Amino acid sequence: MTVTAKPSTGDLATREDLVTLTIDDVEVSVPKGTLVIRAAELIGVAIPRFCDHPLLDPVGACRQCLVEVPDAGNGRGIPKPQASCTLEVAAGMVVKTQVTSPVADKAQHGNMEFLLVNHPLDCPICDKGGECPLQNQSMSNGYGESRFTDVKRTYPKPVAISPNVLLDRERCVLCARCTRFSEQVAGDPFISLIERGALQQVGIYEREPFQSYFSGNTIQICPVGALTSAEYRFRSRPFDLVSTPSVAEHDACGSAIRVDHRRGKVMRRQAGDDPEVNEEWITDKDRFAFAYGRGDDRLTHPLVREDGVLRPASWPEALDVAAEGLERAMAGTRGEKVGVLVGGRLTLEDAYAYSKFARGVLGTNSIDFRARPHSAEEADFLAAAVAGTGRGVTYADLESASSVLLVCLEPEEEAGAIFLRLRKAWRKKSLASWTLAPYRSRGAAKSGTTLVPTVPGAEAAWLDGWTAASGVDLGPGSVVLVGERAAALSGTLSAVLRLAARTGARVAWVPRRAGDRGAVEAGCLPNLLPGGRPVADPSARVDVASTWGTGSMPRTEGADGDEMLVAAADGDLAALVVGGIDPTDLADPAAALDGLERVGFVVSLETRASLVTERADVVLPVSLVAERSGTFVDWEGRRRPFPAVLESPNAMSDLRILAALADALGKPLGFRRPEAALAELDELGPWDGTPAAAPDFGAAEPAGPARDALVLATWRMGLDDSRALAHEPYLAATARPAVARVSPATAAAYGIGPADDPVDDAGADVVLTNDRGELTLPLVIEPGMVDGVVWVPAKPPGLAVAEHLALLPGDLVTAAIEPRVVESVPRRALRTEPVTGIDEEEAAS
Repeated sequence: MTVTAKPSTGDLATREDLVTLTIDDVEVSVPKGTLVIRAAELIGVAIPRFCDHPLLDPVGACRQCLVEVPDAGNGRGIPKPQASCTLEVAAGMVVKTQVTSPVADKAQHGNMEFLLVNHPLDCPICDKGGECPLQNQSMSNGYGESRFTDVKRTYPKPVAISPNVLLDRERCVLCARCTRFSEQVAGDPFISLIERGALQQVGIYEREPFQSYFSGNTIQICPVGALTSAEYRFRSRPFDLVSTPSVAEHDACGSAIRVDHRRGKVMRRQAGDDPEVNEEWITDKDRFAFAYGRGDDRLTHPLVREDGVLRPASWPEALDVAAEGLERAMAGTRGEKVGVLVGGRLTLEDAYAYSKFARGVLGTNSIDFRARPHSAEEADFLAAAVAGTGRGVTYADLESASSVLLVCLEPEEEAGAIFLRLRKAWRKKSLASWTLAPYRSRGAAKSGTTLVPTVPGAEAAWLDGWTAASGVDLGPGSVVLVGERAAALSGTLSAVLRLAARTGARVAWVPRRAGDRGAVEAGCLPNLLPGGRPVADPSARVDVASTWGTGSMPRTEGADGDEMLVAAADGDLAALVVGGIDPTDLADPAAALDGLERVGFVVSLETRASLVTERADVVLPVSLVAERSGTFVDWEGRRRPFPAVLESPNAMSDLRILAALADALGKPLGFRRPEAALAELDELGPWDGTPAAAPDFGAAEPAGPARDALVLATWRMGLDDSRALAHEPYLAATARPAVARVSPATAAAYGIGPADDPVDDAGADVVLTNDRGELTLPLVIEPGMVDGVVWVPAKPPGLAVAEHLALLPGDLVTAAIEPRVVESVPRRALRTEPVTGIDEEEAAS
């Protein structure tokens, strides 16, 4: 029997690159460089292992995968058993695993006996019990009885590797999976193996805590339950859980996840296995942030405003009141009459329902999904470069690209799966990447990304002035990743398209939220119909009207989100349908809330009580992502369908609510289920008419520094003041501290020098002020940062830039730097004390 391995996609291997060897009397041909443990998998032989992982570099630490390599008369025999996870195949090699070799079988049994010498047999209380590789392989490849009679090694437990991750050192088998993942994949080498011999263990340092956005992956890949989740610890047994595949909803990466639930409640989330998207890794936010719907603010029944107060109502009553209010608004005399604002939590099907509801039921093109700073330029950019284009740049393209340019995008903070793929490509073949930013962030440094120092607002000028001599290599094999923050910097998106036209580089838009790309495809923009059809094109309107069966479509482009709120503040908006909007994400939350106060009639579709529901006339409860089926469209343009995990007896999806509301208005949507909505959207298909012209807004001149003023730079952090982090104290505790960053020269201009200890901040506070308010943050002097710029996180808890200053990147802000007293902290003290407040026996019972 001969088995031949098929070269992977993108592999240029030919028949001449294949190596033929024999494993357990089966001849197998695999690409040169393949490890023996992988070759054995091709013939269905599972060699036991702990340290081996296909996405980590081989290390041969646990020695459990020993095989025999006898001499077959060709001089390729090896006298002693070998670790198959580090042994590469060779032509003519003969390998015997535990299946056919008593030598290999005895070696594996002996190694397992050594691993169990100090390992506690606490499977009944261990979180890994029931899904533990050590538990399983001790049964299949270990002895039935132990010869060890002495006292086992013990440690105080557990040790907090981070607020999220707890360590039981006595369980560890020193496989180094966690340390290799942290160093190789995430680039966060804050944990390592310390000490030697029998004392060797995983350790951290107080001054360098395990502060990683990806720390939860170490829990999942730990083969023995040494690393556990602080939130999930002692909560459930694996065999009591029901697992459902799903898709993460916190960013636009479309990461595959597995939702484990019990008795109608999600207990934990794990990374799914999807080699084309997130491989086997997810961010901690995707893993742990799923309890946001468990609080007292969860909406469980419709609400109707009566005498100025919201009161509970039945679904029929609430829908009738909403329909009556919208009918009055459409029949009224206010200028804009009615508008629709939707957020980034929507599935593709929900977004399509909003788009059809706005045009086919309310008769308006005033619909916008961008609950954040945006511009008319962005709407034109999305029409020209994103809508209806299908799958464009992919994760695989990032690995094979000749170079990558990041414009207004911080992948580690905004798109974790993209960051991991860029770092992998850099480690694999030293991918050249650059970022236009005021300073080189930690994520950029970890992915080998070179800083192009740029004052916020000057991106367009740099892009238009790019030449081959600039040091940034761009060409047909290059990729330009542009983030949604570019919309707030005039001329940047236009300049990106001009640069792509000159160089042949491919452009990909990376929004921050899961529903944004789907909302573009569904037509949740004032200038776009579904499939990228321009509102201004008569044939596009006829195309949609014929599919929808409506007599006519609104002809003029509608108002965008900002324009709707301005009209509301002026008393010109009769009604507003709002779905999933957080006003604190907008550029000026106070103005947005004032506008909502002045709208004639507000219908809110929301999962939880919010600043919008407080001002709504009718509140309709919406189901959580786990309680509905649907499809997200990731940044690639790839559809990511997912099923409903749980039932929601008291809430419905946006689509179902809109269908019921359309029925009450006498203009049915024509569908009630996501499958029917998706089928209708597919029937429309992408626009095949004249594509929208690329926007050209020119390059805006960046604001020049004024006396005692700095240019503001800001972006959202991966973990910040997000409603998605509600009821997740362990995850929230891992957020990076909120600081203000300036260059050494800028700090010196204020009389502040660097601290003696470069790890500490400069012992000063930065106070930013304008006519709207004041914001104070600790100062960090950032070497290599652009002079005259101050960077602050956009939305740390209680310190949001929008709420305090109502400023955008590139705006000038008055700044003062004031010295303060900083207490010193002992450095590099090994943390070995256990976490207090956790009683193992009580928890186990």
